[in-house]
Amino acid sequence: MKKVAVIMGSDSDLPVVEAAFPIFEQYGVPFEAHVFSAHRTPEMTAAFASAARDNDFGVIIAAAGMAAHLAGAIAAQTTVPVIGIPIKSSALDGLDALLSTVQMPPGIPVATVGINGAANAAILAVQILSLSDIELADKLDKNRQEMKNKVLSKDQSLQSKIAK
Repeated sequence: MKKVAVIMGSDSDLPVVEAAFPIFEQYGVPFEAHVFSAHRTPEMTAAFASAARDNDFGVIIAAAGMAAHLAGAIAAQTTVPVIGIPIKSSALDGLDALLSTVQMPPGIPVATVGINGAANAAILAVQILSLSDIELADKLDKNRQEMKNKVLSKDQSLQSKIAK
C-alpha cells in the first residue's frame, strides 16, 4: 500500500494536523509526518516532493498557515496528489491560508479542505488510495454506513422524545 506524507510548514501546525493520524491508523494506512517550509527550506521541500513517487507516497497532505504556499510549492514538484490544509494561524482567522491554498494556477492542482480540516484531509487521502485498494474501499463503505446508522439512531431518539 502507498504511504501518505503529512507535511507541516511549522511544528506549531501539529495540534491541528495530528487529528489525521488516528484516521490513518484506523484504516491501516502508513504515513510519515515532517516539517518543511516552502520559504525557509525550499530545497528540502522540493527534494522531498520530487522524490515522493519514487519513495512510494500515494498522497501528500500539506498544512500551512498565513501565506500557506507549502501545498502549492509541493504540487509544483510532483504529480502525486496534494491535499492542502489551510491552518488558522493569523489575524485573518485562516482566510489568508485558505485563499493561498485554493488559488492555484492551471496545471498545478491542490485539493483543499476547510480551515483546520485535517480529519477530512486524511479521509480524502484514504479515498484516493482506495482507488487501487479494494480493502480500503470496503472500510470506507463500512464507515459511511456506521455514520448513517448513528444519524438514524439520533433521529429515532429525537422522534421518541417529541412524540405525543
